[in-house]
Parts: sequence; C-alpha cells; structure tokens
Amino acid sequence: MRTMLRTLVLGMVLGLTALLVPDGAPAPTRITLVKVDRATGVDAGSDVIWILAVGSDARPGEDPLRTRGDALQMVGMDTRTGAATAIGIPRDSWVPIPGVGSNRVNAALYYGGPQLLGETVGNLLGVQPDYVMLAPFSALANLISGIGGITVDNPRAFADQHLHPEGWPAGKIRVNGMKAVEFARVRKALPRGDFDRSANQQLVLRGIQQKIAKKADQPGWIEKQILSVLKYLRTQGVSPKELFRIAQAIAQVDPGKVTTCVLPGRIGSVGAASVVLPDTAAAKRYGDDARKDASIENC
Repeated sequence: MRTMLRTLVLGMVLGLTALLVPDGAPAPTRITLVKVDRATGVDAGSDVIWILAVGSDARPGEDPLRTRGDALQMVGMDTRTGAATAIGIPRDSWVPIPGVGSNRVNAALYYGGPQLLGETVGNLLGVQPDYVMLAPFSALANLISGIGGITVDNPRAFADQHLHPEGWPAGKIRVNGMKAVEFARVRKALPRGDFDRSANQQLVLRGIQQKIAKKADQPGWIEKQILSVLKYLRTQGVSPKELFRIAQAIAQVDPGKVTTCVLPGRIGSVGAASVVLPDTAAAKRYGDDARKDASIENC
C-alpha cells in the first residue's frame, strides 16, 4: 500500500500532471505521456529518469500537444538513491529553439510539439528529458476539489484583479479547485513575476502531496485513484515496461530527498515584448548537479 501511495503522490508533487482525477469529476482532456526521440534512446541502465512536466493552457478545441505550455517543471528521479528534484522553468524564458530561432521557451510546444519542447528545455539545462508529460489545468483543479482542497504556505500576500481580487494572505492558507490553480498561475501581481509564479506552482504541488498522504490510509482510496489514472492517461511511444519502470522510480522516491529550484534570471525585453532572460550558467549548473543523482545542492 505504501508503494502505491508514493507512486501516486510524487507524480503529483513533481510532475504537475494532475493524474489523480476523482471519479465523478468532469472528464478532463487526457493526460499525455510522450517518449522523447533521442539519438541514444532512453538508457534503461541509467539511474536517473527525467520527465518534463507541462501544464497546458489549451482552450476547448485546441490541441494541447501544440499550444504554448503555461507551466514547465523538469523532474528527475534517481532509481538508486530515492532522490528527486524539480527545476521550474519560467514560461517566458527567451531561449534558442532548434529550427525556429530564439523565442519564449513555451513556444517550442506550439512549433514542434512535445519533442521540440523537450529538446529546447534539455538544451537549456544540459539534461535531455526521457519523457514529456502534458496535462490541462482543469484536471488539476478537479483533483484538488476531489481531495477536499489543500493547504499551502504562502510566503507573501498578493491579489489579482482578474483571477482573485480579494487576494491570498501570507502564511498557511487553504485553497480549492480552480482557485488553487489560479494561485499557481498569477504572475503580474508577484514581485518577481514569472519566477514567483513557478515557485507557487511548486507550493501547490507540495500541498497536494501532503493532502494525499493524509487520505492514503482510507480503505479503497488508493485503488480508486489508480483506476482514475488508467482511465485518463494516454501514452505515445511508451511501452508497458517503461511505464512500470517509471512507477518503480516514483515509488522509490524518499520525500526527505526532494529538492525544488526555480531557474533564476532577469526580466528583459525583446523588441516590444517583455521576456525572462534566464541565467544560462545557473541552468547548466543545475543540470550538472542533478544529472547523475537527481539532486541540487543549492538553488
């Protein structure tokens, strides 16, 4: 039972995948796990599995695999030690996109789908993902509602006139459904904009982890969530053996060995557009630190 729990929990904590959609909730766009085509392929002997998790802002009728990703978290899991890390990539980071030219990093999904987005983020960090997983924010909202809301430790008070005019106070606060998603999506009202937004996404995911851990011992609860995962998960190029390996990696993660960092940088402009100019040296350092053991010593 504990193995099943941790398999589900870390997928939410680090993946931004919204896999655990409760029965009875409105059916979301399917969550998609895509194997990244690389010259060397996925090394089955490697200790670390890398998954680029993408929160999709696709509107009804849009292809979530070819829209601009709204949240990007690069997740690494060490199958040997149980360590794991998540690196938040601000969505407006101005980076080279192979075959396209420089643009916001999330535009790579629009131009070339999960493969190009994976390659673009991989080039930035110096670590290529083995898989890209995409999920709509509606699925995350459904999850949070289904588990009864979550508590997040908000470091600052802030409000957004469009999403939540009354705002969120500092300290431990309770959020639910789409309001929890909105907490993770506000940018302009935060002092560090895209950087704080990425950090808030990680706060929401930690809140989900804590709530799921509290409910895990309820009879039948875990089994129900597993059925929901199977109902909504779609794969491209991923074999059953690989899915089993991913599940094993997640199950082996030690919550005490999880680190989360947001890629630093500065706000700049390209033409008339406001963008994030990422610290590419820090990006490579994060990749170098985490490549072999899925851990980063200092953000």
